[in-house]
Amino acid sequence: MKEMVFNDYVAAINEHDIDKICSFIAEDHKFIDSDGNEVSGKAKMRLAWIGYFRWFPDYKIEITNIFNENNTIGAFGFASGSFKKKENKEPGNYFYIPAAWKAVIENDKLKLWQVYADTKRQIDIIERNK
Repeated sequence: MKEMVFNDYVAAINEHDIDKICSFIAEDHKFIDSDGNEVSGKAKMRLAWIGYFRWFPDYKIEITNIFNENNTIGAFGFASGSFKKKENKEPGNYFYIPAAWKAVIENDKLKLWQVYADTKRQIDIIERNK
């Protein structure tokens, strides 16, 4: 069941369906990005996803491997997107990077979503397009 929740959450992210994304996260959900920055709570995560999809309107997660142990899932794959230009894969605006995710699922809700990726490319893209 936990792996199904995980897969459905990833599908909601890939669909950019904010309501569906939020339906999978716990009220006390915690998000941790690759730099260790944290966002806590469902309401704050709703705003965070809205903002992220504005930056990267074609953001996608591609999972290649999943490991499931108790209430924790580790996933590996790739993340991709184009800054402020849907499906614009022009050099310097598009990223496709290896990434990993840790999800803690309790009572069929995500308590934790942690991202592990080198985000230098995204940061450089944002800085160039300011």
